[in-house]
Amino acid sequence: MYNTPLPTQAELPTTARLLRSTIIALISAIIILVAIVLPSEYGIDPTGIGNKLGLTEMGQIKVQLAAEAEAEAAAETAAKTNTATVAKPAAKAAPKAEPKAEPKAEPEIAPQAEAPAQAQNEPAGPAVKTDEVSFTLKPGQGAEIKLVMKAGAQANYSWTANGAVINFDTHGDGAGRSITYEKGRGVPSDEGVLEAAFEGNHGWFWRNRTKSDVTVTLKTSGDYIELKRLI
Repeated sequence: MYNTPLPTQAELPTTARLLRSTIIALISAIIILVAIVLPSEYGIDPTGIGNKLGLTEMGQIKVQLAAEAEAEAAAETAAKTNTATVAKPAAKAAPKAEPKAEPKAEPEIAPQAEAPAQAQNEPAGPAVKTDEVSFTLKPGQGAEIKLVMKAGAQANYSWTANGAVINFDTHGDGAGRSITYEKGRGVPSDEGVLEAAFEGNHGWFWRNRTKSDVTVTLKTSGDYIELKRLI
């Protein structure tokens, strides 16, 4: 049934040959790991070969993208938690308005009763707030600042990296929804009008990908409830 003859004892590899083959395979694996895998996957290039082959840059980009994705996920989780915290006091504050309309005010003098009615009829324009914040990010560090806004509310903004450059992501979240307005990589500054697509938190996430500290200064003015730093 088996036509192939069994090898003789002399044809079998010796222990020394097996050991030598194992050592050669181990050394080859280490060389591949150090020269190819580490530069291409993690941006680590102890030998310099990965840089010459263009693998180190590819690995650094992978690490950067993974870090930014992790930071954005953490920022969204923190923003959703803060949104729930902001929403709870608003729900509790509603019943407090009921005791204000007491029937005891009606029997008093007529001119005094008319004054509150006139005040209620006066048009209330949108609340205008103005803020300015400045913070320093070390290499690799990120920060997030959000404006609590109603749907359709607008706020003027401008920020600068004060002579340096920085990565940024302008986005919003709230009530289970999220939106990305704009992204940038290696940008020195930005300005414009931020209009809330829905009620919630809308603002910016910055990440310092340079090798030096970067100071960011943000100025905002417009129709928003508050400015808060999440990270």
